Amino acid sequence: MESPASTSPRGAGRYAPSPSGDLHLGNLRTAVVAWVLARDSGRAFRMRVDDLDTARARPGVADRQLADLAAIGIDWDGEIMWESARSDAYAAAADRLADGGLVYECYCSRREIAEAARAPHSPPGAYPGTCRDLPDAERALRREALGPGRVPALRLRADVRELTVHDAVHGSYTGVVDDVVLRRGDGVWAYNLAVVVDDAGQDVDQVVRGEDLLPSTPRQAYLAALLGLPRPEYVHVPLAVNAAGERLAKRDGAVTLSDLAEEGTTTRSVVARLVASLGGPEGADSVEALRGVVTADSLRSGPWIVA
Repeated sequence: MESPASTSPRGAGRYAPSPSGDLHLGNLRTAVVAWVLARDSGRAFRMRVDDLDTARARPGVADRQLADLAAIGIDWDGEIMWESARSDAYAAAADRLADGGLVYECYCSRREIAEAARAPHSPPGAYPGTCRDLPDAERALRREALGPGRVPALRLRADVRELTVHDAVHGSYTGVVDDVVLRRGDGVWAYNLAVVVDDAGQDVDQVVRGEDLLPSTPRQAYLAALLGLPRPEYVHVPLAVNAAGERLAKRDGAVTLSDLAEEGTTTRSVVARLVASLGGPEGADSVEALRGVVTADSLRSGPWIVA
């Protein structure tokens, strides 16, 4: 549900679903929190579709996601941003970093990265720097050995190992900053670069998302600083989990609007459930009832157990 473009002096909040599957209750709840916090702070609210990875994007899913968000009462300001149309912006950002000597080609496979030796205390998955200082002759050989349709990945040449950010819910958080991928070996621009460029492009200064993305935040804050972009306010929302404490997923049964509708559950009932989970007034079935209710303090109560 699109509203006229807003030029709020407070910047904007946003929601950015990836069209790999229908939104479940946890996704919808995070979207509601993002919308409420933006509206309560006088910010605009932007919508963005994270459809960079066309191999994972399923036909019709983005339209269903947007329809579900509108159905539960979420509106947004201005046009929807589609990341698949933003390659030029990501290339320009990568070029700026390259001009400063902060980008290098990487030829490693995922298996090579997983099996590579790492410095003590390096977390699992952190890039060990295999291609960071290869001689030119070795680079030429590795580039030639790439398979058809492959290009070298591009990595950031980071000069810090960690960074501390402040999160409204979790407080100070110190996380790893490694030589993060900027462009993958299949030519797809990476999420960490795209999210930084797009948040700035939409005037987003309040980032509300699931707490599973908190570990990637120091990398993104570091990238923003290198690109001369402001660091937004971060709000990482506790996840929805099943009775076993596991992150909510399709395996947990009817957890999307369409699945619940097939069981006879109305959208209004779903909204009432979301409102109740966030401390809204008893019996309220509109996201408007959460205005002035949802705060960083109220989100510190832990995960939402969806029984």
